[in-house]
Amino acid sequence: MITYLLKSGLLLVVFYIVYKMLLENEKMFRFNRVYLLGSIVFSLIIPLQLFSIGAFFSTPIKTIQLDEIMIVTDKAVLYKINYSEILKYFLSVIYILITAILIVRLIRNIYSFAIRKKRSKVEFVKGQKIVLTKERVLPHSFWNAIFINQEDFKNGKIPPELIAHEKAHLEQRHTLDILFVEVLQIVFWFNPLFALFEKEIKLNHEFLADEAVNKQFGEIKSYQNLLLDFASHKSTVSLASNINYLITKKRLLMMTKEESPIKMMLKVFSVSIVFVVLLFVFSTETIAQETPNNNGFMKVTDVSVKPEFPGGIVEFYKFVGQNYKMPAEVTKQKLNGKVYLQFIIETDGSLTDIEILRDKLGYGSGEEAVRVLKLSPKWIPASDNGKPVRVMYSLPITIQSEK
Repeated sequence: MITYLLKSGLLLVVFYIVYKMLLENEKMFRFNRVYLLGSIVFSLIIPLQLFSIGAFFSTPIKTIQLDEIMIVTDKAVLYKINYSEILKYFLSVIYILITAILIVRLIRNIYSFAIRKKRSKVEFVKGQKIVLTKERVLPHSFWNAIFINQEDFKNGKIPPELIAHEKAHLEQRHTLDILFVEVLQIVFWFNPLFALFEKEIKLNHEFLADEAVNKQFGEIKSYQNLLLDFASHKSTVSLASNINYLITKKRLLMMTKEESPIKMMLKVFSVSIVFVVLLFVFSTETIAQETPNNNGFMKVTDVSVKPEFPGGIVEFYKFVGQNYKMPAEVTKQKLNGKVYLQFIIETDGSLTDIEILRDKLGYGSGEEAVRVLKLSPKWIPASDNGKPVRVMYSLPITIQSEK
């Protein structure tokens, strides 16, 4: 999971930087909308490695390095594993608690629109649903309705440009974009990149709505002045598309910015290249031919579904610790050291090719570890793309005799 989150986060960073450098200042709002949403989807799906480009060229045995086990005088003292499990449990509780709070907040915000509709008068203007609220809020839209203050509407204080602006939000289904990112922010609340993407998506929505208004009325200068009149109004509604969302100099300049078709095509091409390169990099498995790490093991991209020891990986660590018998000479000389093992979990879950890669203690320490692994019950085998695969595990064991 951590590997997935790191890869997904890295992809989001790259896509965000590319957007800020190449696309942010271009008048290609529809493409930018697809880019921003596509970047998020791409970043969530590709790290799952539902398919692998490397699989078309080779079928390597995948290697996974397990956490270290510490064995002290015939007893497995799984300090690291126990602390790790406690930390995981603690973080899981925090994650669930914060996620639950955010879910409640989202439901409450959505429910507030339904309550407002129920309690307010609804009218249809040229086929568009208008909800007349008693709250003093600026015109805003959500799902299939525009919300306008009842008094302002009756007194003719709502210019038609504002209604056209909010109608454009509804016709282009901008609410779906916002809800999509809001849900992701709940699931990945610890990742601030989703908030940055939401900000860019909302601003791009305003560019699109502004464009629709200017095409309809053709009075850009007048519309700009209208927006500036509303810029001092700070009231906004969560989840809704708001007329005064980031009314900045940049937004006003976008209305009069000249398009350069050649420049736009070059940027689209450049962005496409970035997508292809990232797709290749993150969908290509690293084959076990790289330089060994400090422990002498190769680290290879994980399979989609790892093997599982009956009862879980912690039970496997306990199994090794409880069955390992400290060699007499190691105990006698009070030796400390590490043994590095390697074994393959076959497609039927059995352990084969159990090897000692390095034995820094000697006196049969490595051989005893091999004996224990041969006693292991069958694992639930790994699978990749729905097919059972062989997986090579590397296991470091720390041997510590009493002092």
